[in-house]
Amino acid sequence: MSNIKTEIAGLVTKKVKIPQAQAEMAVDVVLEFVKKKLPPNVAGQFDAILEGNVDLSDGIGLDDAAGLLGGLLKNK
Repeated sequence: MSNIKTEIAGLVTKKVKIPQAQAEMAVDVVLEFVKKKLPPNVAGQFDAILEGNVDLSDGIGLDDAAGLLGGLLKNK
C-alpha cells in the first residue's frame, strides 16, 4: 500500500475507530471505485498521486478526505 493510501487508512482508523487492516481494505475499495469513474487521463494522474509522485503540500486535505470516507463507512 502506498504512503498516501496508508496515511488515508490511518486517518480512517483514527476517526472511525476500526482496525487498520479493515481501513486499508476500505480505502482500496473506495479508491478503485473512484478511479474507475474518472476519465482515463485523470485516472493516470490519480495513480501518480497515490504512488506519491505528486507533491500534495499545496493544501489538499487528506484529513478531510479520510473524514468523508469514515462517515460513509460508519453509515453502513
